[in-house]
Amino acid sequence: MVICKSIVASQEVINTQKQTNHTIGFVPSMGALHEGHIALITASKQAGNFTVCSIFVNPTQFNNQEDFEKYPVSIEADIALLIHYRCDVLFLPSVSEMYPNNGLKLTKPYPLSALENVLEGQYRPGHFQGVCQIVERLLTIIHPHHLYMGSKDYQQFMVISFLLQFNPALSTIQLHLQPTVREQSGLAMSSRNRRLSDENLKKAAALYQSLLFVKAHILQFTIPELEHLVTQMLLKAGFEKVDYISIADANTLMSIASVQPNQPAVVLAAAYIQGVRLIDNLMLN
Repeated sequence: MVICKSIVASQEVINTQKQTNHTIGFVPSMGALHEGHIALITASKQAGNFTVCSIFVNPTQFNNQEDFEKYPVSIEADIALLIHYRCDVLFLPSVSEMYPNNGLKLTKPYPLSALENVLEGQYRPGHFQGVCQIVERLLTIIHPHHLYMGSKDYQQFMVISFLLQFNPALSTIQLHLQPTVREQSGLAMSSRNRRLSDENLKKAAALYQSLLFVKAHILQFTIPELEHLVTQMLLKAGFEKVDYISIADANTLMSIASVQPNQPAVVLAAAYIQGVRLIDNLMLN
């Protein structure tokens, strides 16, 4: 595996592969890699792509400075994992490389419309603007043929899908959504899980169980009743705070009054345990 810390070095390696007609698969990450990330690397490799992974903890997508400062960093272990799973290139830039001249401020707003005002957008103002800013920069640098993302960050997937349409230069990139990888308990794998004690890791499995409860009882209760029931379930299970339980249209993330057979629906959740904010979602039909 080649490790590139500069834009110029990464482009030299990647462009050489493009000249020999290799397709490029890209997995953006913020490090603290786990089996969810590895599943994306594996999907890209199995598709025959020359595979690039980036590790960059992006400061502009954190609306909470403390969350940014506490984000887990394990670069040596990450490199060992990427080598083991035969990733071809690790792009490992510094903040100054990605934001030269201290250019952290958003230079242009992304017109995300309703996507920016619901769920994660509502509770993390500015988050998706920062996500678009860094992903657009990464994609412009690497310009892969294929981009791989996990289902756990479903709203982020929708935002990036919009970004690819919004920027004509990126419109040829194919976006692939891969299934959420889970612990044996059902808890969605996340870098944030590392901040939980063993006891709270077990309690956190209630987040996925609550989504399964919604799917199993979607016809037995009204949507407001289900959202209230699940909120209470999580609080009783040991979560300190629930930002949202939302049953929504899977194409727009707008709340729905009921689940219809021909309308893809999803339940999404965000809640805090041990001060750590976890998210998850589950398709309902």
